[in-house]
Amino acid sequence: MDKRSPAAPGAHPEGAASEAAFVSSAVARYIRISPQKARLVADLVRDRYVGEALTILRHGEKRKASAVIEKTLRSAIANAQNKVPAVDVDNLYVARIYVDQGPQFKRIRPAPMGRAFRILKRTSHVHVYLQDRKGR
Repeated sequence: MDKRSPAAPGAHPEGAASEAAFVSSAVARYIRISPQKARLVADLVRDRYVGEALTILRHGEKRKASAVIEKTLRSAIANAQNKVPAVDVDNLYVARIYVDQGPQFKRIRPAPMGRAFRILKRTSHVHVYLQDRKGR
């Protein structure tokens, strides 16, 4: 049993036990984009049907984050078709999507008077879970 509280970083309220309820999932790890920027795009497609979510991502303003999340969403759709060949893609929706922080690359920027400023190049892990919703 997971002893982390829901407020702990990396802990999610649904937990690992409910992952069996999802039709499919996909994870993109070590993506070179800030989690804060990727979360802005992930919030746009949460709880939407996959067709609508793909349209939002294709025409989104944040191009890099949209491209990464679109690729992960397409992977989750393909996983659903391989896992359950009879699945209707039109009934799939983004049940859960979240972006976790990955490792940071630490770089140095020269500063005046011989000093150095640290630059943190952040990475992200994108998780997408799809479920089947009836009655559309």
